[in-house]
Amino acid sequence: MFLKRLSTRRPSLRVGKIQSREALLVNVSCRQRIREKGAKTTVTKVKIVVATRMSKDDFLNTSALGRSLAPLRSVLPFELCLFPENTLGLPPIYNSVIAAAKEDPSILIFLHDDVYICDFLWLRSIVQGLQKFDLLGLAGNKRRLSRQPSWAFIDEDFTWDEGQNLSGIIGHGSGIPDYNISAFGEPGQAVKLLDGVLLACQSQILHAHDIRFDERFDFHFYDLDLCRQLESKLLTMGTWPISVIHESGGAFGSPAWRDSYEKYLEKWGS
Repeated sequence: MFLKRLSTRRPSLRVGKIQSREALLVNVSCRQRIREKGAKTTVTKVKIVVATRMSKDDFLNTSALGRSLAPLRSVLPFELCLFPENTLGLPPIYNSVIAAAKEDPSILIFLHDDVYICDFLWLRSIVQGLQKFDLLGLAGNKRRLSRQPSWAFIDEDFTWDEGQNLSGIIGHGSGIPDYNISAFGEPGQAVKLLDGVLLACQSQILHAHDIRFDERFDFHFYDLDLCRQLESKLLTMGTWPISVIHESGGAFGSPAWRDSYEKYLEKWGS
């Protein structure tokens, strides 16, 4: 009965706007302070930022992330910043939350809607990871090559990099029990590029170094670009062990992907 009650409760909603689009702030907790003695992370509210093409109700009731988050809020409170029916791309959404956090310092977790979280203590794990790295992700590459089109691939033929250069573990499939585990390499390592399926950082770091998601990108290359920005500011990035199942594998090679790739090369030169 206790588990059933947790899974059917619905958090209260607040409505905001971004560039004439609705943004729903799902308040699961007013404020959470996390104190770790001697840690990099001292005081923060946890905000999970999600942009989805789904309606609010469909996200909460049918999406992998919406269904998996419902019972987890009892472990460590968080605020869900939900942007339903989104067609803007991810950077404008993400930047709006970064801007709002200037006066409200928070751990920001940018997360895709097709991720099922299996880790009961995932938020505590992220807090621990942010004591070691400025930006966290699930999977990444310890090196970066010229014209590299992905954290995992080394060329435009989508050739996988050698395992010794990769780090992180992600489940792929349609959910429990229908999934496989992709073990790219030992997590908890410093990397130069991260997969954007989950990115976590402290808002104070982004504001202190004037880092934002570049809005010339929509759904592709915003993650690699962010990593390049952090590297240019001598900030650290790393993978962290969090158990999730990702229900999609990306859209590598699509026309939209290639358009973003050209913009990425124009910006960075390689």
